Amino acid sequence: PEIRTGVDALVGNDAEVLDRVDGRGGRVKLAGEIWSARAIDSERVHEPGATVRVIKIDGATALVD
Repeated sequence: PEIRTGVDALVGNDAEVLDRVDGRGGRVKLAGEIWSARAIDSERVHEPGATVRVIKIDGATALVD
């Protein structure tokens, strides 16, 4: 099996929405750290307290669904 390290290891993890996340931005708590986040589907909105899945890491931003 392939071992993922660094930000690649975060893909597929769940994160808690701290500030509303939509196609323009927001914040999530991921692996104990606060990350900038953006909804991978620009039409979706995730409200604080929701759990989202990390689809991709783009620089310092988690793309979530």
